[in-house]
Amino acid sequence: MDVGNGFLHPDRLFPADPATRTVARDLYEAVRNLPIVSPHGHTDPSWFAEDKPFEDAASLLVIPDHYLFRMLHSAGVKLDDLGVPRLDGRPVAEGRAIWRAFSAQYHLFRGTPSSLWVDHAMSAVLGCSEPLTPDTADRLYDHINAQLALPEFRPRALHKRFGIETIATTEGALDPLTHHQKMAAEGWIGRVRTTYRPDSVTDPDAVGFRANLLQFGEITGTDTTRWDGMVDAHRKRRAYFRQFGATATDHGVPTAFTADLPLADKQALLDKALSGPLSGSDAELFRGLMMTEMAGLSAEDGMVMQIHAGSRRNTDSGLFQTRGPNMGADIPTRTDWVGGLNAMLSKYGHAPGLRVLLFTLDETTYARELAPMAGHWECLMIGPPWWFHDSPNGIRRYLDQVVETAGFANLAGFNDDTRALLSIPARHDVWRREVCRFLAQLAAEHRISKKDAEIVARALSYDNAKKAYKL
Repeated sequence: MDVGNGFLHPDRLFPADPATRTVARDLYEAVRNLPIVSPHGHTDPSWFAEDKPFEDAASLLVIPDHYLFRMLHSAGVKLDDLGVPRLDGRPVAEGRAIWRAFSAQYHLFRGTPSSLWVDHAMSAVLGCSEPLTPDTADRLYDHINAQLALPEFRPRALHKRFGIETIATTEGALDPLTHHQKMAAEGWIGRVRTTYRPDSVTDPDAVGFRANLLQFGEITGTDTTRWDGMVDAHRKRRAYFRQFGATATDHGVPTAFTADLPLADKQALLDKALSGPLSGSDAELFRGLMMTEMAGLSAEDGMVMQIHAGSRRNTDSGLFQTRGPNMGADIPTRTDWVGGLNAMLSKYGHAPGLRVLLFTLDETTYARELAPMAGHWECLMIGPPWWFHDSPNGIRRYLDQVVETAGFANLAGFNDDTRALLSIPARHDVWRREVCRFLAQLAAEHRISKKDAEIVARALSYDNAKKAYKL
């Protein structure tokens, strides 16, 4: 994965104490070039299927990255000026105009992980020799566009250059997987794989839920108006996704609530969902029942179940109506993992082969709930810091709070969970540096030997992710 440092300091993120910094540096040198395992993320599969040159710096670095445009939006920059598409199809800014608007406000990212990722992408990956400012914007835009026109900057070439062993995209249950079909024909499945994300047919609050569920039945040849038929549709669709490399499912839910009821009660709730909108409590119950069903299917077929809970999504209703979802207006909420997962764990917690990875935006649950749960249940592993906490300080808080109770073996390693392809090496590099920083401190305090620190550094950088995702 060695793409270099660009103009970033080679000792970034390491401890200030010279002796501990030396240990961190030694640990890092042993893991810096390990392959990237990216088992969960949101890169566009068409990039790898079509392998076309990226259009320009703005469409690659700015438009798909809500980490960037949410901050710019908070400073009053219009999303039209950043090229973020509108649902009504009205024109928005393009190319150089977007880049100039971005560069004019790039100072907003000082001290944020986004600056680490973007600076690394521009300097180490794209070969920019100077930082982004309003004065350098046009020069860097032209330089980046010239680079993107070269064969070595096409998606498959970058996949190889970054040392990506495997990368997972995420597709909905209704997705035909057209791009993955093309990659399968060309021998690329494995290097790129899909992930099963069924939210559109498991969440009754999803837009078009009833139509989605009926379409789901047509695709799978099952009667999705019957509860057992609906579950069987998932069984069939999961098998289809596995043909294109899927080893995992992903579930984005507002809470960690799970439930279990007799079949007749589940059917009655499905009938209500098909006849009209559910109340808030009934919608929550439906999602909870489906989460338990998904755990049962994972126990049956061995697919790893990812639960991303605790985000109140699309809180800016006006923005949602004009731009759609994933516009940076999703906010962390409190999450009850112990109570929430009780029904699921009571039914399937000891099922052989079940693996459930837990991702939280509620950091208060790290030491109080997630670490003790993963430290007990064989089926549970703790996912890496997610979203707002995928940052140097977020990684430090995570390791500080989970390791003493859960240990290292119950951690799922790292996944970048990004839409921004060029940030992938930087994100994995930040994780590896922070892991080595943490281990160096333990070694300096003689709480772990240098040899054990080396073993753990490799595990958290590479081995644990492969184990967690059954790769």
